[in-house]
Amino acid sequence: MDKTAIRSLKETAIRYGFVGVGLASLVFLAMIMIFLFMEGLPIFKDVSVSKFLFGKLWYPTSDPPEFGIFPLIIASILVTVMASVIAIPLGVATAMYLAEIATPRVRELVKPVVELLAAIPSVVLGFFGMVVLAPFLQEVLDLPTGLNIFNASLMLAFMSIPTICSISEDAIFSVPAELKEASMALGATHWETLFRVTIPASLSGICTAVILGMSRAMGETMVVLMVAGGAAMVPRSVFDPVRPMPASIAAEMAEAPFRGDHYYALFATGIVLFVFTLFFNIIADAIAHRYKQVGAATL
Repeated sequence: MDKTAIRSLKETAIRYGFVGVGLASLVFLAMIMIFLFMEGLPIFKDVSVSKFLFGKLWYPTSDPPEFGIFPLIIASILVTVMASVIAIPLGVATAMYLAEIATPRVRELVKPVVELLAAIPSVVLGFFGMVVLAPFLQEVLDLPTGLNIFNASLMLAFMSIPTICSISEDAIFSVPAELKEASMALGATHWETLFRVTIPASLSGICTAVILGMSRAMGETMVVLMVAGGAAMVPRSVFDPVRPMPASIAAEMAEAPFRGDHYYALFATGIVLFVFTLFFNIIADAIAHRYKQVGAATL
């Protein structure tokens, strides 16, 4: 067998290997979805969908039990939005600095540190927010408790910034140098080139970084379990304690009777969280695709 045939066989084997890995991922995802819906849908035999989604009382152990997850939904949305407001500007700005402004020596020192921050366990950040940040907020702002939306948002933002920064920096740094040189050759300044050429060309990658960062904030469990306060109520301010959906599932699943209403309600909460994350990623992916086209057209 000649070298060409051997190379062709290797390429075919690699191609089918990647196809197999992709199909395996889809199969595992489908199995998770099927299990999630099988365990969550039975709650709607006893509780209507509207009462479950918009009910304001979550007392699963009372008699009769109350399974309204509206406060949990609001809590998840608020902590994710606030964390994103903090993390996105800081993460993207840091990425712009590392890719276009910092010297190579500074970039070699700072980028590994930023990537190392992404490896910090969430329980460590939760412990820091609970032991250090919560007493500080309670004392400085004169709050009843430092375990609240603001504390959880800060910790989630701290978790999301390394992801957003690292991926955004790679996207910005990968813009071809010819585009930047052509812009500057036409008389554009460095800042004009950065905002009118480099950023549009890398906007799709930046959007992907934002998607990953916000998705991590939406699905994070340990941090919100430790520092959000654990109160299943609709908040009136950003300094009120709350209980996001992941925190409620993690805190109560071990105590829920197997295949009981409480058990089914927690899985139904997982379905809602899954749907939220799915729609969020679909919308974000559409935005990223649109800006990719806009960036290409601008160039």
